[in-house]
Amino acid sequence: MKINLPDPRLDGPVSLEQSLHKRRCQRRFSAAPLTLQEIAQLAWAAQGITAPRGQRTCPSAGALYPLELLIIAGNVLDLAAGVYHYAPKGHELLMTAKGDTRPALAEAGLKQSFIQDAAANLLLAAVYERTTGKYGRRGIRYVHMEAGHAAQNVCLQAAALGLGTVMVGAFRDDRVKEVLNLAPDEEPLYILPVGR
Repeated sequence: MKINLPDPRLDGPVSLEQSLHKRRCQRRFSAAPLTLQEIAQLAWAAQGITAPRGQRTCPSAGALYPLELLIIAGNVLDLAAGVYHYAPKGHELLMTAKGDTRPALAEAGLKQSFIQDAAANLLLAAVYERTTGKYGRRGIRYVHMEAGHAAQNVCLQAAALGLGTVMVGAFRDDRVKEVLNLAPDEEPLYILPVGR
């Protein structure tokens, strides 16, 4: 199933400086849902295309784009619970699994309950070979730098939207890969729970 996302907003009422000031890690979320527009904005902030040649919202060594973005939706208006792959070229979501996997993801995340409580989680995964093929072992560092750029974009966008998020790196890689049915070459790097 393919979900066309609303166009990202390129201006908003909150300045970058205000977002930087407001950004804090949040681990408590209400039961209120997110909107599809908010999911679209967060996905675009992480990996959206911003130029005709395909450049994205965060820098990438050699413009090789080794990151994959998944949305784990559980409480999003007009979006069925499931796991979705974000396709930057079409600014769309492709469903890869049906159902609410937040409880299983929280279990894989060392039982951090806020992963389950968040309306949705974003997962950044790396396909290292896209970068190491050109840059060798140094490419691993470049991938990690890019993941940090993308995660910070999500944090700042969440702050601008009045949402909370936190960056989670403590999880069992093998279980996250299994829960989300990641490809063998996709390595999970960050879980970003998002909610109100």
